[in-house]
Amino acid sequence: MGSTTTKAILFDLDGTLIDSAPDLGAAADKMRTDRGLEPYPLERYRPMAGAGARGMLGIAFGITPDAPEFDALREEFYVAYERRMLLNTLVFEGVAPLIEAIRERGLRWGVVTNKSARFTEPLTGAMPLFASAGAIVSGDTTPFAKPHPEPLYEAARRLGVASDACIYVGDDERDIIAGRAAGMGTVAATYGYMGSQADAALWQADASISSPLELLKLLNSA
Repeated sequence: MGSTTTKAILFDLDGTLIDSAPDLGAAADKMRTDRGLEPYPLERYRPMAGAGARGMLGIAFGITPDAPEFDALREEFYVAYERRMLLNTLVFEGVAPLIEAIRERGLRWGVVTNKSARFTEPLTGAMPLFASAGAIVSGDTTPFAKPHPEPLYEAARRLGVASDACIYVGDDERDIIAGRAAGMGTVAATYGYMGSQADAALWQADASISSPLELLKLLNSA
């Protein structure tokens, strides 16, 4: 971790670089209130924000993807989220100076998310942080999504670096599975959405961080 062979740092998006839970939760909760149901507090949605529509609809309606009405509800959720996805979404504290420090070290950086390009592109395009990203790979950029390693391979190709010269940082077990499969160093971001819901130690990441800037300590430790 953090050796001279490291050329690039890749990150998951939601729960790792940005806190999109307020807008994801609000979109799902509007669907509840539109149906005359009582609203839920954000804290109820936050732990599942990393699971996207599946997580938000599961909280809002107790529904799973195998339910016959799930596809229609998912599209309704997507439309509701599109209308508000930049209202209350923020970069996590410490992320901006982390990216600045990464760039000062001459490392490249990018994003690999399971969020579809329908949302990733306008979201990252509107946030200044992402102007310096050398690769932004969405869940539908390749035929595969994480935990398959192909999106990580694609990001490495776009950055012009070997996959084993990358470190991947994410807040969900599927991020670590994908990173390991791609031959990358892996870091579990336990400050993300799933940290309180899962034992990150079981993910077998190479390291874990409880705040974004802790990544610099790992890079310095080589």
